[in-house]
Amino acid sequence: MSEPVTALLPEWIVPVHPAGEVLEHHALVMHGDTISAVIPREKLDDAFPEAQRIALPGRALLPGLVNAHAHSAMALLRGLADDLPLMRWLEDHIWPAEQQCVGPDYVRVGTELAVAEMLLGGTTCFNDNYFFPDVAARTAIRAGMRAVVGMPIISVPTAWATTEDEYFARGLAVHQDLANEPLVTTAFAPHAPYTVTDSAFARIRELAEELDIPVHLHLLEAAGEIETSQQQYRCHPIDRLEKLGLFNNRLLAVHMTQLTPTDMDRVARAGVHVLHCPASNLKLASGICPVAALVERDVNVCIGTDGAASNNTLDMFAETRLAALLGKGYSGDPEAIPAHLALEMATINAARALGLDEDIGSLESGKQADVIAVDLDRIETLPVHHVVSQLVYATGRHQVSDVWVAGRALVRDGSLQTLDADRIREESRVWQRRLAQIDQKTRA
Repeated sequence: MSEPVTALLPEWIVPVHPAGEVLEHHALVMHGDTISAVIPREKLDDAFPEAQRIALPGRALLPGLVNAHAHSAMALLRGLADDLPLMRWLEDHIWPAEQQCVGPDYVRVGTELAVAEMLLGGTTCFNDNYFFPDVAARTAIRAGMRAVVGMPIISVPTAWATTEDEYFARGLAVHQDLANEPLVTTAFAPHAPYTVTDSAFARIRELAEELDIPVHLHLLEAAGEIETSQQQYRCHPIDRLEKLGLFNNRLLAVHMTQLTPTDMDRVARAGVHVLHCPASNLKLASGICPVAALVERDVNVCIGTDGAASNNTLDMFAETRLAALLGKGYSGDPEAIPAHLALEMATINAARALGLDEDIGSLESGKQADVIAVDLDRIETLPVHHVVSQLVYATGRHQVSDVWVAGRALVRDGSLQTLDADRIREESRVWQRRLAQIDQKTRA
């Protein structure tokens, strides 16, 4: 049986590449899992007479959003411990709860909750950093969502592994198991410089080069990290990573709020990708990533939500708007992060960091059909003078009507197609009760 050909007929198409372009009176044609063409509508009948047509009046089509940094299973910790500084939040609440709860079922339920939230909000790919990546990967695959799952490395025993050798062995087994999965790839996910040894970093560098995969690392999230590194290793975290051969274009550096101009020059020279999580950084008062200054240096900056435990949402529309506004306010320049650049950070830039930019991140012939439709014919987004600006500054995730990943409809008219929303709600409530009891005991 031949693969179906589907023509989407929206009001506008925002391909992202070329930057800032908006197409009217065009059709996007999907053939199986691939975008066959983005063409003027008057050419559709001749070029694709067999195509099934889907009218999307008032909609803008754009590439699916790419959440560059997430801890998906931590959706179950949403709101458990708010309004605290980073280390108190981690050490007094999050880590104790995880020590008692993290396991395959916890990760399955939490990841499914996160995947449902992200899909409904127009996110089609997420870069995950959490324990039991095998479970997270299978959850994403069942839902039909694209993901990069991290192989966690941390210097303390957890439910996932107890020794450094076990972390590597289990992670490499996950990598091998996923080798032929079209929707899921892997990355190394060492937690942070202050929780990973030199020997582990050395193995990561060697294996990342051998396997040709990224290294996904929390770096310079808060000021205390620099002081800790000076005490433990007698050098700045960047100096340490550079000595260990990890400060290069494989590195996906999350947060990066503690950068000097000299640091930013080094980031640019090394080709390090910066994964910007504005809401989490602001909520934990960790600092502000100097995005405008990084962009001036041609650093590839992407946007991530972080986990719902510290955000408290996985809303990439909200995160993209905040990234644009914060970039302007922090730099004092209203032109610093224009709308089209913010949208690139949430799509093609993130795809580039993950090594997926040949497949996703823009609406171009030959790429995977990861597409979302956003309803701009709503009171809150009318009139539509400039489509891209409207998407970044005025649009909410509730306006996502349809989502396709690899040509498969995962959200249709605002409803999940591959996940059971009622079951997700019920399982989340069960975990809510368990986690609340654990946190109460911890506080006592």
